[in-house]
Amino acid sequence: KAVKGSRVLLLGLAYKANVDDMRESPTFTLMDKFQALGAEVSYHDPHVPVVGPTREHMNWAGHKSLDWTPENLAAQDAIVIATHHAAFDLPALAAHADLIVDTRNAMAGVDSKSGQIVKA
Repeated sequence: KAVKGSRVLLLGLAYKANVDDMRESPTFTLMDKFQALGAEVSYHDPHVPVVGPTREHMNWAGHKSLDWTPENLAAQDAIVIATHHAAFDLPALAAHADLIVDTRNAMAGVDSKSGQIVKA
């Protein structure tokens, strides 16, 4: 499926695992790029429930973390693991997501369907 019109969920807005500090997070760059390509972009981060104002990323200020539910996971065309938080239920992610782009090798050892996980 083309990126334009796709629903893309980025997991982890914080710049490193298990913290709430989003300064200099590369996830913002990914969000900007997907949005520029026409994707409907959202994020989930248990440590960053709402994007606060930043000089570099004012366009994302006020955006809220998408709730982690089976319905929300299944509704995405692609889910990108950008920051791997321990709070992520990876077996549940594999059970409900169609396509997972794993940039952190977080899904290693998690049962998944053939072709479901792309390592990046």
